Amino acid sequence: MSEGKYGKILTIILGIVVIAVLILLGFLGYDVYRKKTIDKDTSKALDDFDTKLNSIARNDTVENVELPDIDLPTVENVTTNTNTTGGNATKRVQYKGYNVDGKIQIPAINLEYPILEKVTPSSIEAAVAILYSANGLNQPGNTVISGHNYRNGSFFGNNDKLKLGDKVYITDNSGTKLKYNIYNIYETSPDDGDFIMRETNGKREISLQTCTDNSKGRLIIWAVEE
Repeated sequence: MSEGKYGKILTIILGIVVIAVLILLGFLGYDVYRKKTIDKDTSKALDDFDTKLNSIARNDTVENVELPDIDLPTVENVTTNTNTTGGNATKRVQYKGYNVDGKIQIPAINLEYPILEKVTPSSIEAAVAILYSANGLNQPGNTVISGHNYRNGSFFGNNDKLKLGDKVYITDNSGTKLKYNIYNIYETSPDDGDFIMRETNGKREISLQTCTDNSKGRLIIWAVEE
């Protein structure tokens, strides 16, 4: 083979390698950018959720203050607004068009996200969401929370690093924060939904659902209130 042809082939190979590297860097760069965007957006939603809970706590404190008896004049035909649960106390926080029903924290993998009211294609692109709940967050029965498994670690992308005994914290709209203990971790097929409406014998439990790394199965994690 002449040096000229060899040089052309080498140039083509190098060009292909450079293009492949640029494409790979592009994918990696997009993953980093997407994770930063998700973290920024969900952080704002969590701040709004915490602000709402603080507002509820302040209102409860005011309502529980005992005031001295005061003789007031009788006024007839006056309509009094007795709704003391209005304003920010009952206004639900929204994120990306969905109600925020709570937040989830898993210290072992440095996870903290808002929990959206229901699973749809767009809701689980924005956060984690409730697939099923027997009686609501932090209530007796099973609540299934679904989240994507992203390469960049967003949402439930690091759930495969969790171990038996790790803790999950769930805060609901009332401000109640409960600690759950992970006691079962397994992989199953995408068609297996037996865990969704499972019996908990009156205990408060959660199930975390995400895809396996190859997207061919499901990683399921069970946790019970401690």
